Amino acid sequence: MDLSIFGYQFMQNAMLAAFLGGIACSTIGVFVVLLHMSFIGVAMSHAAFAGALFGLLVGINPLITAFAFSLIAALVIGPLADRGELNPETSLGVIFSLMLGLAFLFMGLNPGTKSSALELLWGSILTVTHSNVMLLAVVAIIVVGLVIAFFKEIQATVFNRNIALAVGLPSTAIFYGVLFLTGATVTASLRSIGGLLIFSLILNPAAAAYQLTYNMKKMFLLAAIFGVLSGWTGLFFSYVFNLPSGATIVVTSSVIFMLSALFSPKRKVRKWLAKSVANDSETEK
Repeated sequence: MDLSIFGYQFMQNAMLAAFLGGIACSTIGVFVVLLHMSFIGVAMSHAAFAGALFGLLVGINPLITAFAFSLIAALVIGPLADRGELNPETSLGVIFSLMLGLAFLFMGLNPGTKSSALELLWGSILTVTHSNVMLLAVVAIIVVGLVIAFFKEIQATVFNRNIALAVGLPSTAIFYGVLFLTGATVTASLRSIGGLLIFSLILNPAAAAYQLTYNMKKMFLLAAIFGVLSGWTGLFFSYVFNLPSGATIVVTSSVIFMLSALFSPKRKVRKWLAKSVANDSETEK
C-alpha cells in the first residue's frame, strides 16, 4: 500500500479536518447526550443543509447562509422548548420537518447541476480547502475553550437545569449556547462530513463515551478521542478501499459505539441492579 499519498496537501487537509471536526462534533455531542436532545443534530444538520442550498440558489456563500439558517433554527427551538411547554424533542421535530421541506424545495428550484448540492448533502472531506480547515479550527477552539471556561456551570446545568437556574446559574444561556454552538459546528463540518451524516458524528462518539464512564470530564475526553479516531480510521479505510469518506467515517463511529456498549461497565451495574430487585421481590413474597 502506497502511503505517500499522505504527503499531499489535500490529504493533510483531510486529516486536519477529521481531527478538528471530530473534536468539535464529539464535544457538542456530550451536551446532546447528557441533555437528552439526540434529535438536535438532525434538526441542525438539516437547517444548515437547507441554508447552504438557499445560498447556492441565490448566489451567496453557502456557509454563510448555512450558519444563518442554523442560528434561526436555534432561536426558534429555544423559545419553543422554554415557553411553549413542549419537550425539546418535539420542538426539534417541528424544525426538522420544516428544514427538510425547505432543503428539497431549494434543491428543486436550483436551475443548475445538483453536484454542489449533493456534495453538501454527503460531504467530501478529500476536497476541503485550507479555509475550510481554518473555519473548523476556529469552531473547535471556541467549543473546547467555552467548555473549559464554564465547566462547573455546564455540569450543574446538565445535572438539573431547573435547580441550576434556581441557584442563580445561567442555565438558560448555557442551553441557548449549546444550540448556537451546535449550529456553528454543523456548519463548519458541512463541507467535510455532509448535512446528512453529521448527526452521526455528533452523537456516536459521545454516546460511546457515555457507555464507559460516569465522570463528565472523562466523557468529554473520551468523546474527543473517539471522534478523532472515527475521522482518521474512516479516512484511512476510505482511501484503502475506495469508499465514500463521509459514510466510512460515520460507519466507523457507529462501530466504536457498538463496541463501547458491548464492553460497557454500566451493563454490569444494570444487570446487578436488576438481579438485586428480583431477589428483593422474591424475598418479600
